[in-house]
Amino acid sequence: MSKTDHNGAPRHRASTPGKATVLAIGKAFPCQLIPQEYLVEGYIRDTKCQDVSIKEKLERLCKTTTVKTRYTVMCKEILDKYPELATEGSATIKQRLEVANPAVVEMALQASLACIKEWGRPAADITHIIYVSSSEIRLPGGDLYLATQLGLRNDVNRVMLYFLGCYGGATGLRVAKDIAENNPGSRVLLTTSETTILGFRPPNKARPYDLVGAALFGDGAAAVIIGTDPVTGKESPFMELNYAVQQFLPGTQNVIDGCLTEEGINFKLGRDLPQKIEDNIEAFCRKLMSKASLTEFNDLFWAVHPGGPAILNRLENTLKLREGKLECSRRALKDYGNASSNTIFYVMEYMREELKREGGEEWGLALAFGPGITFEGILLRTL
Repeated sequence: MSKTDHNGAPRHRASTPGKATVLAIGKAFPCQLIPQEYLVEGYIRDTKCQDVSIKEKLERLCKTTTVKTRYTVMCKEILDKYPELATEGSATIKQRLEVANPAVVEMALQASLACIKEWGRPAADITHIIYVSSSEIRLPGGDLYLATQLGLRNDVNRVMLYFLGCYGGATGLRVAKDIAENNPGSRVLLTTSETTILGFRPPNKARPYDLVGAALFGDGAAAVIIGTDPVTGKESPFMELNYAVQQFLPGTQNVIDGCLTEEGINFKLGRDLPQKIEDNIEAFCRKLMSKASLTEFNDLFWAVHPGGPAILNRLENTLKLREGKLECSRRALKDYGNASSNTIFYVMEYMREELKREGGEEWGLALAFGPGITFEGILLRTL
């Protein structure tokens, strides 16, 4: 089906009645932008690291991640106020949360405002809010603060999804889909917001993954509005959430291991993560594709959470994807780093622009991977 009319303007497919659609998308970032070429000197200086071998390893990692720019909440002002954050062995969880809790909500607020502006309807029309973060800890949670600052009704239905890691955004989409489809007329605001403050620490040879995190992860927020049966003339859906699946791989719970301590969050990442994904990804994708009787991987568009270049390369090779099929994922990784649960939405935003071209694919897959090892997948249909 052609995607442009005779004047060259984009044409729109009709959404499936009762199926959840993405009605708007927004994003937000902290003000500190770090080009990757300046990361090493800054990190080594801020943590007062004297080990030349650690610096050389971080330089190599910064090149292999393919990241070019990232945003971060961490800045000189924070380190000046809390110098203990850069001191090995300091009990600093209280100080980290003093920074992270308000920063995460502020980014979520700005992303949500951008999303609501694109949506074009009043915030009071939002019936449900889903708040996703692995970067704050408090009661009540950020969902309440966000709903209050947005001026949502006090009977808005709130859901928090905490500490899911990199697959949290895709889980949020699956939950939003279920809510929207089971509550006709509802409009669900899904927001994700993350900062690396909880995991910032000086390098230590006993914790090699800390350097991977320093070279790869970034901060930011994203928001989407989900609903069924879009209102003609008032809403502009661009993607349909046709079918969603979550699956965990038994016996792999230690491959991605996160532990909250007095010093913040400590992560351990198994070297076999890319291989575990490679071994299981084809069957998982075919399960999603079967719902629309799809059989060819290269007939789809792909919105894959870019956990790192190794995972993208393995997926591309295993599924024999044509060059460029993962371009939106690689572009998001380059521009923002791995921003945890947010990143799938940065990929989807790039994909929205890509799919406006003539002859773009109708069907696609959104994929994300995280602790468990957990796979999240959504069969998408572009509108």
